[in-house]
Amino acid sequence: MARKVELIEREIPFKGYFQISRYHLRHCQFKGGMGPRISREVFERGHAVCVVPYDPIRDEIALIEQFRPGAYAAGDSDPWMIEVVAGIIDSDESLEQVARRESSEETGLTITDLNYLGKHYMTPGGSSETIAMFVGRADFSTLGGVHGLDEEGEDIRVFSTSADEAIAMARDNRIRNAMTALALLLFDGRREVLRQDWR
Repeated sequence: MARKVELIEREIPFKGYFQISRYHLRHCQFKGGMGPRISREVFERGHAVCVVPYDPIRDEIALIEQFRPGAYAAGDSDPWMIEVVAGIIDSDESLEQVARRESSEETGLTITDLNYLGKHYMTPGGSSETIAMFVGRADFSTLGGVHGLDEEGEDIRVFSTSADEAIAMARDNRIRNAMTALALLLFDGRREVLRQDWR
C-alpha cells in the first residue's frame, strides 16, 4: 500500500541566507488511517556534497578545520570543527562539479577521480538537506595552508593524517561533525579496494 501525505498548507515565515518553511500536513499512520493535522518548521538550506580527499599512495586523508556558528550557538567550548570538504549545490551544477569545486576552494587540491558513497539526510526531523558523499582521489604533495573564499568569510585550515588516524578520530568522537564521521566510516569500507584501484 502506498504511503500517503496530505499537504494542507506551506508557509515561509523566514527567508534569508537560509529559509524556514512551515508545513501543515497529515500522514498515514502505522496503525491505519490518516493521523491528525500537524505543523512542523523545516530548515531548508538546499542540498550539499561532501568529499573525503584521499591520497592512495600515501594512504592519507585530507581534513579541514573551521569555525562553525551552529556549534558556537549550541554552547560548544571549542566551536572549530574538523571536517571533510563540503559545499552547497548551485542550481546549475552536477554533484561531481560541486565535489571538485569545493575541494579546490577548501584545500587547494585537484580531484582526479571520484567514488560515490551515497546520499544521506543528516537531520530529517527538521531539515530537508541531503548530502551526497564521495571519496576523491588527489595528490597531497603540495597540501597545506589556509584556504576558503574571502567573500564568504571562510578561514579554513587544511591538514592531512593517515587514513587509520582519520577513521579512529571518527570512532572516538574527536570528529564531532556527523557528516564527516559518516563519510569516513563509509570510506573505511571501500578503502582497500580504492587503494588498489587508484595506485
